[in-house]
Amino acid sequence: MPLLSTLTGAAIGIVATLIADRNRWKHEDVKEAHRLRLDVYTQYTTTVKVLGETLRGSAEREHPSGDARALALREAFRDSDIAIASERMWLIAPEPVVKASNSVFHCLRAICDGYAEGTAVGSPEDRARWEARGKAAARMRRLMREDLGVGLLAERHSPPADDHDGSAAR
Repeated sequence: MPLLSTLTGAAIGIVATLIADRNRWKHEDVKEAHRLRLDVYTQYTTTVKVLGETLRGSAEREHPSGDARALALREAFRDSDIAIASERMWLIAPEPVVKASNSVFHCLRAICDGYAEGTAVGSPEDRARWEARGKAAARMRRLMREDLGVGLLAERHSPPADDHDGSAAR
């Protein structure tokens, strides 16, 4: 009888330890997945911000010709790593975030193509494209924050399209 009690106690201890370890592993997996999404979201939003500034800067610079301007803009888009950041989103993020990030990607592509076709910085067409990008980016960030469980922000991140010095975001 004492041997049976000892074996039963040992079995209960082993099972309890295994269950605790399994729960700890699950918790670590959830934390790691959260960290990974945060890294992917941060890379994407940073790439979007830098690419937007690069496109606007390239469009404002003097170029020897319209073709040279178009080439510079398309190279800036390609060299921005937006494609890599986008692919990471497609692999890691939940569907609503992927759709929102894809919308931002297409807004930036429209901005790049518009500048490459000769749209002037600050023109009505340009402001409309930037406003669309701003709305798409705000929606994307809201969905990212929701996915990460960090809540909503009351403040707008991107200034309106006609506010190039950023005073409205302050």
